[in-house]
Amino acid sequence: MRKKRNDRNYILYKLTVDSDDYIGLTVAVGRAYLRSVKVRVQKHMSRARRENKDWSICSALQDADMIQYEVLEVVRGRKAAYQRERELIASIQPSLNTF
Repeated sequence: MRKKRNDRNYILYKLTVDSDDYIGLTVAVGRAYLRSVKVRVQKHMSRARRENKDWSICSALQDADMIQYEVLEVVRGRKAAYQRERELIASIQPSLNTF
């Protein structure tokens, strides 16, 4: 029996809430990259409405007038994707990424 692959495509995306940015990472489902990001953004919005988190992304989504998202990059492999996410956060410095 053939061994199942354990490396995947990861999508780096930018979520813009009004004028604030958030850089995120999600797993690609097939080649439907924009759809994968849309599902992830819906999870962000659901979590912001249902959970009482003190995160800047949650509070921004609760009060949002305009929400936009876009695919920045598709990266192969988990380690490379998380490294690239940190690089993008350092270079873009989005206001909604808080740790």
